[in-house]
Amino acid sequence: MSFQDNKMLIIPAVDIKNGKCVQLVQGEPGTEQVIIENPEKVAKKWEDLGAELVHIIDLDGALESISNIETIKKVLKEVSVPIQLGGGIRSIKYAEKLLNLDIDRLIIGTMGIKNPETISKLSKEYGSDRVMISLDSKDNKVLIKGWKEKIDKSPTEISKEFQELGAGSILFTNVDVEGLLGGFYLDPVIDLVNSVDIPVVYSGGVTSLDDLRQLQSTGAKGVVIGSALYKDKIRLEDALKYQDIK
Repeated sequence: MSFQDNKMLIIPAVDIKNGKCVQLVQGEPGTEQVIIENPEKVAKKWEDLGAELVHIIDLDGALESISNIETIKKVLKEVSVPIQLGGGIRSIKYAEKLLNLDIDRLIIGTMGIKNPETISKLSKEYGSDRVMISLDSKDNKVLIKGWKEKIDKSPTEISKEFQELGAGSILFTNVDVEGLLGGFYLDPVIDLVNSVDIPVVYSGGVTSLDDLRQLQSTGAKGVVIGSALYKDKIRLEDALKYQDIK
């Protein structure tokens, strides 16, 4: 699924840990505030409510090197809308395995940042539209290894490199606000969108319909919403009204 000029896709998140759908605070294990059985049913619910794309993160893969591949397969069998998937993609071989499962778009973080040639290889083989680089930011520096390690580059500094390498889009997560349900910072999103010519999808802290209204003005092509949906701060049906940019 390609991003469209006149849309800011509203993308519900399904984060998987121990085979269950969870929501963590700032990605910290042990901070689960939502635990739901059968992530495939959760993904199907978002599809039934009108989501055109679902965002899946394998938290065990990202944090502990344990894959939820069987649960991911259940999600793929259950839903018909495109899936973008990230978490624990540490090798070209595993990335290819996932892409061959018909994952629409693969979200690659640490592997791409430490080994940029992997982005180039995958984009050439599978197409740029299917390769998304994940730039997770704290204090305006990019984080890797499940948000445990910081590198000395800002998202805007590193974004152009990945555009040139063939990444088709960027997932930008502001860890400073992620999972806190306290809103988000507008300027970092605008700076990143203006630094590249490829689509930017934003994630982190989106809590209200007013946040979505503000995001519409940034040029972001999508927004991932997690905790706000699960804690009924935002109804997906209401959020989808902000998908088409006037």
